[in-house]
Amino acid sequence: MIFISHALEEALTYADRISVLRNGKLIVTGPTKEFDRARLIQNMIGEELIEGQQAATRRAPASALPVLRVENIRMGSMVNNMSFSVFPGEVTGIAGLIGSGRSEVAKVIMGHTKRNFGGGRIWLDGREVRYTLPAHAVADGIAYVSEDRKLDGFFDTMSVRQNVELGWLAKFGRGKFLMPFSRMRDVAKSWADRLSIRGIGEGQSVLYLSGGNQQKVVIAKSLAQQPRLVIFDEPTRGVDVGAIAEIRQIIRDFADAGAGVILISSYLPEILDLADRILVAKGGTIAAEFSREEATAAGILNAAIH
Repeated sequence: MIFISHALEEALTYADRISVLRNGKLIVTGPTKEFDRARLIQNMIGEELIEGQQAATRRAPASALPVLRVENIRMGSMVNNMSFSVFPGEVTGIAGLIGSGRSEVAKVIMGHTKRNFGGGRIWLDGREVRYTLPAHAVADGIAYVSEDRKLDGFFDTMSVRQNVELGWLAKFGRGKFLMPFSRMRDVAKSWADRLSIRGIGEGQSVLYLSGGNQQKVVIAKSLAQQPRLVIFDEPTRGVDVGAIAEIRQIIRDFADAGAGVILISSYLPEILDLADRILVAKGGTIAAEFSREEATAAGILNAAIH
């Protein structure tokens, strides 16, 4: 039987022999006992990847104006008086169990749930806002990388180039304007190159890309908007380990450039690796907050459960 997977623990548990393919070539093969997670990762991406290696903490100046501030946001039974701030150059992680409100608050901010909006206030760069459509949030400088890329992350019948072009055009909002096709093509190619989207070219249909490359298209589509704030919801779910490393670096680079980042993830090592501050959602509100230095997986889980 042949078992194909990028879930490393499954391969190490169930396989008798393991072969690693990269870029269409057989890199290594051998009995499972000769492999561990670190060696598999190294062979899969062609370089050493150190789990848990943390980048230097980015600290917002004490006088920095928050990019985003939400106060007492409510939505049905899922979000209950949730309040927090996000600062420029900072990755704010939101952890929590399924149903804790961690993903739902992102949809409230973006205007996805106007019918169920129960109240609260939102400020973007010190200006109070409330969006009734996601397009309005995008035009205002907020990008959203959905947890379900196939449902609302990209247009699968369109090419890589067309998806990125649509993302870039979205920042201009509604209205009539002229844009040279050559300019749009240049923008799309630039982002495809920056994010190392691998395929036969930017004219390839997104439908036939790997999960990791599809996710990079979603991210390119969002970052092409040149947003002030990006909300990443489960950005590495269902992608291969090499793409995970690249996507995490994209998130770091974006924060280093001075933008605000919200990282929503159910994978605690990812939160601990990337976030400068970690908020724990529970019962639709923020139950705890940790600095990068004091955060531990046990502490986060304890706050999420108890």
